Amino acid sequence: MAIDIGRRQFISVLGGAAVAWPLAAHTQQPERMRRIGVLIAQGEDDLDMQSRVAGFRQGLERLGWSDGRNLRVDYRFAAGHADRFQPLAKELIALQPDVILAQSPPAVAAMQRESRAIPIVFVDISDPIGPGFVASLARPGGNLTGVISFEASITGKWLAMLKEIAPGLARVALVGNPKTSSFDYFKQAAEATAPSLGIELLPNQVETAADIERVIDGLARVPNGGLILPPDSTTIVHRDLVIALAGRHRLPAVYAFRVFVVAGGLMSYSIDFVERYRQAAAYVDRILHGANPADLPVQAPTKFETVVNLKTAKALGLTVPPGLLVAADEVIE
Repeated sequence: MAIDIGRRQFISVLGGAAVAWPLAAHTQQPERMRRIGVLIAQGEDDLDMQSRVAGFRQGLERLGWSDGRNLRVDYRFAAGHADRFQPLAKELIALQPDVILAQSPPAVAAMQRESRAIPIVFVDISDPIGPGFVASLARPGGNLTGVISFEASITGKWLAMLKEIAPGLARVALVGNPKTSSFDYFKQAAEATAPSLGIELLPNQVETAADIERVIDGLARVPNGGLILPPDSTTIVHRDLVIALAGRHRLPAVYAFRVFVVAGGLMSYSIDFVERYRQAAAYVDRILHGANPADLPVQAPTKFETVVNLKTAKALGLTVPPGLLVAADEVIE
């Protein structure tokens, strides 16, 4: 009799388990796959941009998002071509992403024209208010928010650095493409600061490599000239040309990106762009968890880095002042 009871208990437990297993399997549903669209101004083979995108992915992974498991990321690269932004924006919108990462002013403008509903997080933007991307930094107010790279006052620092390393500097060309940057934003600030340093500002708009060569060759024909390259996807695509021309004509230049100095440019005063992409990932995460971009304040940078290339300074016949060397976070020899 004891054996029969045991058998009945065993069969009962087994039968219960048979019922429970499908129920358990039913409750353990696969994690919902979310989708992110990414629109980049540079080319896919740009090493500097690859490091930034890697920072974005790292930021997402730290927050529990894994491409292929619970996330799909679709990338589009304009490769410096202004006419590519709108078609690529249309492609991404057609994929119906949950959120979009837009890099550079033309990428943000293109995405905003395509959708006023899908949340957009921007990076590599300096002036989100002027073009109407957001109502204010504290209260963006629409479907866009993100992290800005520079405020206009940074131009004062760039001009001061040039004057410090080349005291005889009399005129500075501010070079950029209004179609791919916040050129007027930086121009107005630089025009307000330059006279106090005894500098004549020469704003020069460029769109092509030929334009860049024309502007820098022209600057070299007058004495005591220098260059400022504010953030701009056109000039960063052609950075090797810019650096080569500045070297050929022995023109001191200050850049908004460290990558110029690593490649042989004179100096930069910039931010940690990889870290900014990680911060953008944090905003994407918050939006995927239900946050409204209108309620997420635009984040401004708080830490800047000075990089100086001593080898280039020597080639240009410049002596780097001790104060600038002490302030440098990185010195390339």
